[in-house]
Amino acid sequence: MKFFRKTRRGGMVRCAAEHGFTSLRRSAEHGFTLVELMVVIVIIGLLATIVAINVIPATDTARVEKAKADIAVIEQALEQYRLDNLGYPTQTQGLAALLAAPAGLAQPERYRRSGYIRKLPDDPWGRAYQYRVPGEKGAFDIISLGADGQPGGTEDNADIRSSAL
Repeated sequence: MKFFRKTRRGGMVRCAAEHGFTSLRRSAEHGFTLVELMVVIVIIGLLATIVAINVIPATDTARVEKAKADIAVIEQALEQYRLDNLGYPTQTQGLAALLAAPAGLAQPERYRRSGYIRKLPDDPWGRAYQYRVPGEKGAFDIISLGADGQPGGTEDNADIRSSAL
């Protein structure tokens, strides 16, 4: 049994007696052990959990911020409507008056041909924004009922009102 062999540079290397391979080459040929693979899988799982814990709440916050941005855009369109038509749409006319001229306008020629908004957005939870005339603190309110779709609520389920922004 040979335990040492000469290298190209003249040094001696210890050899594994049973196979004639160096210990480094031998372990590389056998691959990873089950324990090594399980450690890597557990680490990947922990990293995925940490990312999920940090990302999921951010989507809820993003939805609330999108609702606020949508409400601001609708408010701007309502202000342009008021300037052109000398008043806000009635409760009956609703937000649809921003897309097409409602029937019964005193001066229909003042209404913009292209309307005041290209498309009425739905709130981030897939429901239409509500329009109330008069509003709680002003001439109108634009309302999203939040994640639960019910009046009232707290946190993600809280109503988002234009009068509260």
